[in-house]
Amino acid sequence: MDLVVGQKAERSLTLTAEHVAMYAQMTGDYNPLHFDEDFTSKTKFGRLVIQGGLTTGLLHALVAMDMPGAGTVFLSQNWKFTAPVYIDDTITATAEVLKVHASKPVCQLKIEITNQQGETVLDGEAWCYQFQPDEA
Repeated sequence: MDLVVGQKAERSLTLTAEHVAMYAQMTGDYNPLHFDEDFTSKTKFGRLVIQGGLTTGLLHALVAMDMPGAGTVFLSQNWKFTAPVYIDDTITATAEVLKVHASKPVCQLKIEITNQQGETVLDGEAWCYQFQPDEA
């Protein structure tokens, strides 16, 4: 995909208790913040939260499937979680091209994830490399 500065893409997902359970099965992340309502009710979150890996996983799908697209991998990531994501929240990941390398399939992206209320839950930047078919 030929990228231009300012180009944007977005992808949304509603995260459920089933996602939390599947992620825990795959990774072993059974933190009580994700499973124990009594525990979480006594924290600043007040209720069960989604694992951060599920939130950032949407970014992996965005860059690999939407923009830059097939064959893309992250070279580096620099982002911060700014608000919790709760079960049944719908999050939207947005990427905007900030820079495109002149001679390599490398780009810098501004990254943001918002929830259904428009609140930013993650923001930052990432560098990506898009493998070409003869490289993969």
